[in-house]
Amino acid sequence: MTAITEFPAKLTAGWLRGQYLSGVLDPEEVVREIIRRAARDKEMNIWIEPPAEAHIRPFLERLRELDPQSHPLWGIPFAVKDNIDVKGLPTTAACPEYAYQPDHDASVVARLVAAGAIPLGKSNLDQFATGLVGVRSPYGETHNALRPEYISGGSSAGSAVAVARGQAVFSLGTDTAGSGRVPASLNGLVGYKPSLGAWPVRGVVPACASLDCVTVFAHNLEDALAVDRAARGFDEADPWSRSVKLGPAALPAKLLLPEAPPEFYGPHAEEYREAWGRAEAAVQALGLPVERVDCTLFSEAAAILYEGPWVAERWAGLGEFVENHREAVLPVTESILSSGAAGRHTAASLFRAMHRLQRYKREAELLLKDAVLVLPTCGGTWTREQVAGNPVGANSDMGRYTNHCNLLDLSAVAVPAGDAAEGLPFGITMFALADSEHLLAGAGALLLGESPRGSAEGEPDESVSPGMITLAVCGLHMRGFPLEKQMLEHGARFWQEARTAPCYELVKLQTVPPKPGLLRQSAGGGSVGLELWRMPAASLGAFASLIPAPLGLGRVVLEDGREVTGFICEGYAAAGAENITAHGGWRYLPVN
Repeated sequence: MTAITEFPAKLTAGWLRGQYLSGVLDPEEVVREIIRRAARDKEMNIWIEPPAEAHIRPFLERLRELDPQSHPLWGIPFAVKDNIDVKGLPTTAACPEYAYQPDHDASVVARLVAAGAIPLGKSNLDQFATGLVGVRSPYGETHNALRPEYISGGSSAGSAVAVARGQAVFSLGTDTAGSGRVPASLNGLVGYKPSLGAWPVRGVVPACASLDCVTVFAHNLEDALAVDRAARGFDEADPWSRSVKLGPAALPAKLLLPEAPPEFYGPHAEEYREAWGRAEAAVQALGLPVERVDCTLFSEAAAILYEGPWVAERWAGLGEFVENHREAVLPVTESILSSGAAGRHTAASLFRAMHRLQRYKREAELLLKDAVLVLPTCGGTWTREQVAGNPVGANSDMGRYTNHCNLLDLSAVAVPAGDAAEGLPFGITMFALADSEHLLAGAGALLLGESPRGSAEGEPDESVSPGMITLAVCGLHMRGFPLEKQMLEHGARFWQEARTAPCYELVKLQTVPPKPGLLRQSAGGGSVGLELWRMPAASLGAFASLIPAPLGLGRVVLEDGREVTGFICEGYAAAGAENITAHGGWRYLPVN
C-alpha cells in the first residue's frame, strides 16, 4: 500500500472508495488524519465528543471482517449529532446534566455501521436542538467553517462544520424546523431531509417527536443518497416510522418559483438578494417548465410551528427535566421551551391549529403534484456577535423558508448555489411531497451536474439533464477572459466555481496567446481552480472542433470526487512549459 502524502480538504465517499479499492489508502490512515484535523480546529467548538482512537478502534477492527465490495459505506467516517445515540458515548443534547449512556445505537446509526461506516464522535448542537443559529451550546459556539466570526447555523451546527472542515465524509443531523438545511446553506454543503418517518428516529432525543427527522450533510448529492440507501426503511420498534420508498430519480413536470420576491435580512441582505437572482436564473436555465406561484400558504404554515401549540410538544418531552434543572438550561433555551407551558396552549387551540394545518397540507398536495418548489434556504446571515444582540429575532428569521417543511409533510434537499459574498455560501432548497423524493434526486442532480444514483465510479449521469452537460474550463474560456464568448455563442451558461482533485499539474503552454494545459498526474500534483458551465449537448461537437491541439476534452476529477467533461492537455506539451500549479489556477497568475 502506498501512503497518501496529502489528503483533499474535502472528503467524499466516492474519492475514499476509489482510494480504498485501489489499495492506495486504508481507513486507519483516514482516521488519523481526521483526529489531527479535529485537534487543529479545537477552538471552533465542532465536537462534544471528538474523534478518538480508543472509541474508533473497534469499528476499524470490524472492517477486517467485511467485504468492501458488498458494504457500500465500508470505511466511510461520519459524525453524529449529540442528540442521536451511539453506544459507548454519552448523549448530552448539549446539556451536561441531561447526559446518559445509551445501551444501543440509534436505529439509523446501527444501519450505517452495518453498511461499513465508522462513527467518529458526537458533534455540537444548539441545546436540545432548539435553535437555527449554532451558538446555543454550553460546549461553545460552533464557528462557521469558512468565516469563523459568522454563525454556523443550527441546531446541527457541529455536524455541518465537521463535514465542511474535512473531519467527516458525511454527518447525521436532525431537522424539526430547518436544522438539517440551514447549516448546509451556511457552510456550502448538501443537506438532505427525507420524508417524515422514512428514516427511523428511535434513539433520537425528541424536539417535537411528531415532526423530527434524522438528516445527512455531505459535499455532494451522490454521497447523501448513498447514506439514504443505507438509512431508509421501516422500523417496527419506532412508533414514528413508516415505509416511504425512494423510487428511481426522475425529473419533475415543472419547477415552482415564488411569485413575490423573497425577503432578505441581516447585514448581507443585498448580497443574498443578488445571489437569489443568480440562482433563479440557473433554475430557469435547466430546461424544465418553470411556474411562478403564491407561497403564502408556506409562510402561514411556518408561523404555526412556534406561534402555535407545537411548541407545547417540546415542553411535553422536556418540561419535567427543565423544571427540575433550570440552572442547567441556557436562558434563551429555557425561555423557548417554557413557552410551551403557556396557558394559551389548550386542547382546543391544538385542534384549531391541526385543522388549519390540514387545509394547508391539502393546498400543498395540489400545488406540488409532480412538481418541485425552489426557495432560498435562508435569507441572510449574521456574525456571532450580532446574533448575541438579537438571539430570538435572528433565530426566527433563519427559519423563514424552512419552518413549514415538516408541518406540511414535505421532503427537502438544500444545495449550494454559489456565494452571496466572499466566504459566505448561498444555498437554495428544493421541496417535494413525501412520496415524491425521487423528484428531488432528479432535480438536485440536474442542478448540481451529478449522478442521482451515487455511483461508486463517480460518473455523472448526464441523461437526467435534458440535453445539457457540465463542462469544466480552466483558462481563456472562463468568465472575463477572451474566449468566454465561445462559451456563450454555444449556449453555455456559467454555473459555479470548483477545484480539481489534488492530482493535476497546470502548465503555461508556449502558444500565442499563452494558454493553460491541465495534466493529470499518477503521483503528486495539486488542486487547480476552474469553472463549471452548463452547455447544450448538441453544441459540444461544434465547440470541440474549435479547440486546438494539444488541448482537448476529456474527464476531469473534481475535489469532491465527481468527474465531469472538461479541458485536458496531451502530456507531450508539458515539455518546456512553465509549471504554474502553485498559483492555484489560471485566474490567479500575476500576469496571464
